[in-house]
Amino acid sequence: MNEKDILLQSVKDFLTPKMLKYALLPFIISLVVMYILFFVIAGYGVEQLGTLNVESSQTSIQNGIPHTESFTAQLEGSSIMKFLMSYTVTSWLATFFIYAIGGFLTIYLSIFVAVIIIGFLTPLILRELQTRHYKNVEMKSHGGVVYSIFLLLKSTLVMLLLFILFIPFYLIPLVNIVAFNIPLYYFFHKMLIFDISSTICTKDEGKQISYLNANNLRIKTLALYLLSLLPFAIFFGAVFFVIYLGHTYFLETKKIRGV
Repeated sequence: MNEKDILLQSVKDFLTPKMLKYALLPFIISLVVMYILFFVIAGYGVEQLGTLNVESSQTSIQNGIPHTESFTAQLEGSSIMKFLMSYTVTSWLATFFIYAIGGFLTIYLSIFVAVIIIGFLTPLILRELQTRHYKNVEMKSHGGVVYSIFLLLKSTLVMLLLFILFIPFYLIPLVNIVAFNIPLYYFFHKMLIFDISSTICTKDEGKQISYLNANNLRIKTLALYLLSLLPFAIFFGAVFFVIYLGHTYFLETKKIRGV
């Protein structure tokens, strides 16, 4: 089966009633979580426009002795803020930018949440694929709950460290787009590949498939990741991602076992 056939078959499988039903669960859960987070974060940002904390200090020398005076105040409705929020255009622009940034962060956070949620549905989705297309391929899962949690925490920690490591690049136009996406793509690739390989094949088979198809798998997960950046795509697409990569792993497992 070539790549075009795998893609077409994945679309057909995704459009079946059972798979669409599976797709509703991550959609509903992710949407509720993202909806709450979006308005909490964005609403907090809007509130901060009306409050400005000012701190200053001044040192003077009197009779050869230095004197330091500190000033701390919280300005509410100061002239600048009052100007921004009093006029329709500036108020709209300020609010727009806050909600735009909030929406941008929400998309990235939704990918993180959806990847975790889809991990619980992966065995059900792959079992359905096996029943439909790969009855001669036995699913030999490995890893277990404890190891899955460990890998989730490890991948999350590495992702956060990469975010910190790439901070200097966030100020460079265009480069910052790549730098910001690398950590999240790492998490996306790592967890998606693990969920599928640990459900279908043994640990040694999974390593062999990853080694022999490293570039192919990276290209596929990168394409899926870029697709997930589209608004709401990750909510419905998570199940399709598992189906698409699931076909790849089932076919490679068949080759290894010679069935």
